[in-house]
Amino acid sequence: MSGPSRIAAIEQALAREGWAERPVAVLDLDAFDANLEDLARRAAGTPIRVASKSLRVRALLERALEHPGYHGVLAYTLPEAIWLANRGVEDIVLAYPTAERGGLRLLLASPTALDAITLMVDETAQLALILDVTAEMGLRRGGRRLRVAIELDVSYAPLPGVRFGAYRSPVRTPEQAVALAREIVERPELQLVGLMAYEGHIAGVTDTARTAYGAAVRAMKRLSRPDIAVRRAEVVAAVRELADLEFVNGGGTGSIESTGAEEAVTEIAAGSGLIGPGLFDHYRDFHPYPALYLGFSVVRRPAPGVATLLGGGWIASGVPGADRLPTIAHPGGLAFAPQEAAGEVQTPVLGAAADDLRVGDTVWLRHAKSGEPAEHAAHYVLVSGDQIVDTAPTYRGEGALFL
Repeated sequence: MSGPSRIAAIEQALAREGWAERPVAVLDLDAFDANLEDLARRAAGTPIRVASKSLRVRALLERALEHPGYHGVLAYTLPEAIWLANRGVEDIVLAYPTAERGGLRLLLASPTALDAITLMVDETAQLALILDVTAEMGLRRGGRRLRVAIELDVSYAPLPGVRFGAYRSPVRTPEQAVALAREIVERPELQLVGLMAYEGHIAGVTDTARTAYGAAVRAMKRLSRPDIAVRRAEVVAAVRELADLEFVNGGGTGSIESTGAEEAVTEIAAGSGLIGPGLFDHYRDFHPYPALYLGFSVVRRPAPGVATLLGGGWIASGVPGADRLPTIAHPGGLAFAPQEAAGEVQTPVLGAAADDLRVGDTVWLRHAKSGEPAEHAAHYVLVSGDQIVDTAPTYRGEGALFL
């Protein structure tokens, strides 16, 4: 389901339909479906909430939600969440706090969106902004309340000044969580329905490197897991004294087993594992199939052992480094030019295999991350076996731009 034979089948499918457009983004439905099954197996019965940021294609979100192991969407902006709610998605948790006054007004004006969307907060300033807009709108509309969840920080800080994990919520202790929960439950405009805690330093950090750094990452993950489990359980128990929580969300593709093993967790967030991007080649405990291939045309042959692609520089966000570059999937034996890497308008590739490439040939890349290619492509070509079965517009292709 991966490798040269899979690329050959994709090329056959495109050629059969006369699909000459380049660049082209091809979604391998067979790999996507296999990843759907594998993530559900790894979750061992804990429902998976689909992280929309990792897909950004409504057809793929809908395909995932048809699987019995998945329910609901974890959205990344309020305008996106409202857009999805207006298109039939019924259970949406916003993964990040919002300061979008215009979005809050739209939310308050839509009974459908109010029923579907849960806002995320982690401090009183966010509550003040939300309540300011509700006052401006003259709420309470028909008794409906804004659904709210609290995000807990579960970064690992074993020593003063030492921290592993993203800078997210300032809420770390049961006392801090309870104080914020009280602020929510005392407001008639709000309803506290959930908690979220994302262990990004486990779920989102590669760990296969046979180096001192790789060993340190593996040790950090091993030591951090029990710390997360204890703190999450304590916070959940304390907040449940104040509110009847509908969900406790945790984890990511890289931490499904450890997150799902916690009794306090009721659902797991995941999305990247459905695509299997380049970064996921470097995890020890799971190996998703590559599902998204990006084809770029050879347009120049500037020197022996060199072929130049038009485009190719779809670089991943995060700390700049070689791991943010695309992976060259096919042909084998190619590498990026050290002085140019992957460029916005041209990308030279080097190696003996370059001598076999001609103008008009295709070099296939895989993005380092799963959702970001959708910001470059208007649609994905959906392939099963060696057949094109459909095309699916990305958010961008539907005219939706959220970040």
